[in-house]
Amino acid sequence: MPLVSTRELVSGASARQSSGRSHGVAAFNVITLEHAEAIAAGAERVGLAAIMQVSENAVKFHGGRLTAIAAGAAAVARASGAPLALHLDHVESPDLLRAADGEGFSSVMFDASRLTYAGNVAATAEAVAWGHARGIWVEAELGKVGGKDGEPPPGAHTPGVRTDPAEAVAYVRATGVDALAVAVGSSHAMTDRTAALDHELIRALRRAVPVPLVLHGSSGVPDAEIRRAVAAGMVKINVGTALNTAFTGAVRRTLEADPRMVDPRKYLVPAREAMTGTVAAFLKVIAGEA
Repeated sequence: MPLVSTRELVSGASARQSSGRSHGVAAFNVITLEHAEAIAAGAERVGLAAIMQVSENAVKFHGGRLTAIAAGAAAVARASGAPLALHLDHVESPDLLRAADGEGFSSVMFDASRLTYAGNVAATAEAVAWGHARGIWVEAELGKVGGKDGEPPPGAHTPGVRTDPAEAVAYVRATGVDALAVAVGSSHAMTDRTAALDHELIRALRRAVPVPLVLHGSSGVPDAEIRRAVAAGMVKINVGTALNTAFTGAVRRTLEADPRMVDPRKYLVPAREAMTGTVAAFLKVIAGEA
């Protein structure tokens, strides 16, 4: 089916939450074509919508060229029977931000979280103005989720780590963002699902902030914590490392069982299937169906 927009999926999930239903929308990272195929297959398996997102780091992996991985993910999405959107994630480069236009992306997460608060506001407001002029939905981050590019997760009580509700209100007003990624206890690149979220803070942010909230680093968050986070007001739930864990585990098991194997199709098939199962499981939890 045709690509749907991230705005449509997030707005739909927000509307369901407003009507009293615990429902979020899942966004999964695409690194290879197998990732995109697994996301589409997992969404089809459980009959739910999903967002495919390509990060700036994934673009770097592909030699800094966005077009091929974007076109591949978009083609997989259009061939799928599930409603799928295409999102460009954790963009720090202004050049990459501008490359999103015309590549099938309906949304971008512009990440200026490494800057000072004032610098973050200024850079994000400029990105939002650019995106809105082209009909592109823009997400941004306030606080410090941590774990990106191999950096250690920040301490829970480190100043500036957790997102402050009052500051978040001012940030949204000053930048005009469509959604806000907040720091509430998760961290990127976790391979163990042991993160404990600050649910009181999530509820406070939901009451204060007028745009949908986004949870990054959800691979390290247990199912029960994800359910509570969605019930408290988290809308878009990002999952990346969990797919890589499933992929790599399946490849490792397959090659250990047959060390002479050289045909990549023989180990990529179980790897893709492992990711498909992971996608389906997260989708059901995030949508409140498991």
